[in-house]
Amino acid sequence: MAQTYTVTELAELLGGVVQGDGTVAISGLGSLETAGPTELTFLANPRYASKVGETAAGAVLMTAGGERHGRCAIEVANPYLCFAKLLTLFYTRPHETLGVLPLAVVDGSATIGEGTTIYPGAFVGRNTVIGARSVIYPGAVIYENVVIGEDCTIHATAVIRERCQIGNRCIIQPGAVIGSDGFGYAPDGATYYRIPQIGIVILDDDVEIGANSCIDRAAIETTRIGRGTKLDNLVQIAHNCKIGEDCMIVSQVGISGSAKIGNHVTLAGQVGVAGHLTIGDNVLVGAQSGVPSSLPANAAYSGTPTMPHKEWLKSALMVPRLPELKKTVSSLEKRIAELESRLNQTAQES
Repeated sequence: MAQTYTVTELAELLGGVVQGDGTVAISGLGSLETAGPTELTFLANPRYASKVGETAAGAVLMTAGGERHGRCAIEVANPYLCFAKLLTLFYTRPHETLGVLPLAVVDGSATIGEGTTIYPGAFVGRNTVIGARSVIYPGAVIYENVVIGEDCTIHATAVIRERCQIGNRCIIQPGAVIGSDGFGYAPDGATYYRIPQIGIVILDDDVEIGANSCIDRAAIETTRIGRGTKLDNLVQIAHNCKIGEDCMIVSQVGISGSAKIGNHVTLAGQVGVAGHLTIGDNVLVGAQSGVPSSLPANAAYSGTPTMPHKEWLKSALMVPRLPELKKTVSSLEKRIAELESRLNQTAQES
């Protein structure tokens, strides 16, 4: 049965202020459109403020001073963040400790921490170390000499190649590959000689890797993903890249070899980053942008090639007008040619 809290109890957990009846019982969460009388919802975008008057929710998370329309509210500085914390409170439970289950293949030399669960069909190689309370789901493959920290979750069919290192509290979604060979080939006449990729991948603490994302091992040293960075699904990180802390890298981003990404960088969907460049701290790159050269810190960029976001917006506004501008330019060229012809004729007559 779901745990029930009063609005006042939830406000105390979140450090918020109650406006209205704090004794309302909350047993779940929902959207502004779907939440019922025993559920709490949230308003993060003022664009949807009118929906507060329409919702059937028992209470609303919102910023101070907003129109409550008579609804019970918990006022907080960041409703979106607080709603995420309540999702954890209501719906996330500690994983049951099951140990190494039958049909899991775990090499005898591996070190398995206390409270760890390894499901049937998972493979753990020689000399691997898995920290306490971690969970390895069916079909996950962990090569030899891997180190995985505490409280990690390795989902089904994920692969962690030899000698790679995973920090504490990391989450690797299904189908992700950590430590695949970097794309390295030396031209040899008309063919290519494969360059052995002998480095590793290191994921620092609290990193999350989305489904079917691939992080290549370094050619010689280390490909590294900094603490707290989150990768969406279908992201490609090439060999020898260095990704900073607390970055958000969205679906289908591709980062070429030896690129260096600073802290708190956001790369929106389908951004392509060229190799051997540097992106500074606190940079945001808009969706489908191509980054051919280094980008200074503390700015937003968009387009291919990238430019400051405001300049790109101005350029983008011009694109629909290009056919009209082409007609105008052609007309002006024709008129100029006619004027030049008349001037030449007048000069010859005189």
